[in-house]
Amino acid sequence: MARASRKLLRRCRTAAAAERGSAIVEFIFAATILLIPMIYLVLAAAALEGGSYAVVSAADQAAKVFAVSENPAQARSNAQAAADRAMANFGFSGSNTAIACSGECLSPGSVVTVTVSLDVPLPFVSDYISASAFTVDATAAQRVDRFG
Repeated sequence: MARASRKLLRRCRTAAAAERGSAIVEFIFAATILLIPMIYLVLAAAALEGGSYAVVSAADQAAKVFAVSENPAQARSNAQAAADRAMANFGFSGSNTAIACSGECLSPGSVVTVTVSLDVPLPFVSDYISASAFTVDATAAQRVDRFG
């Protein structure tokens, strides 16, 4: 009986010695397979959040600039420039800006509504191809001063 248990113990030690170091290889392989998609997901979420902040800021600034302009043509131009500048501050370009007025534009008491939308580019992928999984938009309204 003691002889059989010694044989079994020797066989277990031999098997354990043969697998020595394989746990680290398995860990590295599993960590790579699991961590790379998780890191990419975090980067994509950060890009989405940055795009969300960018469109909110761009819509708000464009509405304010439009409301204080002198004439409608200049107001549209200034609002578009303000939206583009706000988007560039966040590192984005290619947004769509829509401007609508309630009543006559820039008449006292009228409300201007600016909507900015952006196709948020995917990290690393959009450098090579035009790819976007997310579209974010924001709307801001500003009342034109009644007493000019």
